[in-house]
Amino acid sequence: MTSTTHQSPSLILVGAGPGDPDLITLKGMKALQRADVVLYDALAAPALLDYTQPHCKKVFVGKRKGKKAFNQEEINQLIVFYASRYGCVVRLKGGDPNVFGRGHEEIEYALKRGITNIQVISGISSAIAAPTAAGIPVTKRGVNESFWVITGTLSTGELSNDMKLAAQSSATLIVLMGMSHIESIIQLIKTHRSPLEPMAVIQYATTNDQKIVRGNAATLLEKIITQEISSPAVIVIGKVVDESYVFEQVEMQREMQYIKVVR
Repeated sequence: MTSTTHQSPSLILVGAGPGDPDLITLKGMKALQRADVVLYDALAAPALLDYTQPHCKKVFVGKRKGKKAFNQEEINQLIVFYASRYGCVVRLKGGDPNVFGRGHEEIEYALKRGITNIQVISGISSAIAAPTAAGIPVTKRGVNESFWVITGTLSTGELSNDMKLAAQSSATLIVLMGMSHIESIIQLIKTHRSPLEPMAVIQYATTNDQKIVRGNAATLLEKIITQEISSPAVIVIGKVVDESYVFEQVEMQREMQYIKVVR
């Protein structure tokens, strides 16, 4: 079966979620089933492509091992090209398209080139899912009053200026794309908060390869090095990190129940 060329061009930005393919929304899954072309990122679970129809063209436009398959301008051009030629293009992006996903830039580009049939389907951001997967509540009454979601690295490669401001607040900090500046981030926390400020890093959150490192500003870096934690990872800073003890108790009880059943 081949795709038709007479369909009006359309673009659907779909949030693929934090990594676990089961965490895509039902609406996102239905969009994939309608797609003539899927442009997908490295953080989108490959299993999600199984929802597409046999005729669907699948194009990888992500980044692996520090190398980009296409830069953003080229991705924008591909969206317009495939939409004009094939019809329904699904842009499958890790997490949520509008949480440091440059989704709005892609919409603006498509609109300026005559594609007006555009839809955005939200996804579960790793900013929420990663702490949860580590047993860390993003908010807890009596522990924190707010949380900030910050990009750790600007497009220039420099540490975000907001990171410096956030370190001076009492808010829980959730840092995306910050591992390349982890030493600087830790130093900011030591300076503006305390060497004992709780911190955690969750790598490959919600997947089978998930790794969790917990500690504080004084101990975290050594643990990261020892356990070879790197990107993609989410950094969580604040007292809610210590609340993960509840999750650990749940896991312990589950293991004890398993042992009883096996015996």
